[in-house]
Amino acid sequence: MDVLKQALDKLTSVCAVHDVDLSLPVTVRCLTPDEAIGAEASSEFVIKKGKERVIEAHFDGAGGQAFTDHPSDWQGSLDELMQLDLTDTGQRAIVTAGLNAVLRRLDRVTGTIHCRNDEPSRCGEEFTNQLYERFGIVDYGLIGLQPAILEAMGDGFGTARLRVLDLNEDNIGEKRFGVTVWDGEKDLKRLVDWCEIGVATGSSVVNGSINDLLKQFQAAGKPLIFFGNTISGVAALLDLPRLCPYGR
Repeated sequence: MDVLKQALDKLTSVCAVHDVDLSLPVTVRCLTPDEAIGAEASSEFVIKKGKERVIEAHFDGAGGQAFTDHPSDWQGSLDELMQLDLTDTGQRAIVTAGLNAVLRRLDRVTGTIHCRNDEPSRCGEEFTNQLYERFGIVDYGLIGLQPAILEAMGDGFGTARLRVLDLNEDNIGEKRFGVTVWDGEKDLKRLVDWCEIGVATGSSVVNGSINDLLKQFQAAGKPLIFFGNTISGVAALLDLPRLCPYGR
C-alpha cells in the first residue's frame, strides 16, 4: 500500500481517538521563497531558485508544511482533505501539509515547519554529526540533493564514501561538492547496492517515490533515514526514522 495512504488511514484513527471535528477548516497556501526559508538563506537552495515551493497548511491554530514541485492553494474541511486524490502529486502535497498541521495541533509531532535564514546552511553539519553518532563513517547514499547536507557529508565522511541521486535534470551528471550526481530514476538500485546507509529527502512522500525507496532498502536489509520537515507527520505515524535538526 502507498505510504501516504497508510499514514492517512492512521490519521483517521488518531482523529477518532482525539475526537477531532472533521468539519473544521484546513487552509493551504503557497509560500514565497523568503517566507519559506528566510531572506538570508543561501541562494543555492532549490526553494530559492523557485523551481520547487513550500506550501503551508493551517488547522485549528497549528501549521504544517510540505515541499513540492506542484504547489497550489487549497481550502476545505479536514474531511474533504482526507478524501483528496493521492494519485495527483499536487493533492498529495496538500494532504501531506495538512496531515502535518493536524498532528502538530494534537502534539503528536514536532518540526513541521522548515528552518530559516542561516539554519538551513547550519543544518548540514549538525545532520552529519548526528549520522556519525549513529552509524559512524560508512558508505552513505544520499537521495535528493540538499546542498548543505551534501557538502557537510562530503567534508565529514569523504566524497569517496558518498553517492547522491537527484531527479532534477539540471543536476544529473554534474559534479556537486566533489560528487557526481546520479539519475534518481535510473540509478536507485545501483545506489542501494553500493551504500551501507540510505539518507532520503522527506519530500519523497509527496512525489510518491518513497514507496520504491522503502521497498528496495528493505529488500537489501539496509537502513533508510529520512530528512526534513515534509515527512514529519508520516514518519511519526509509521515509525520511520527521521532527522531534522532545526525544524520548527
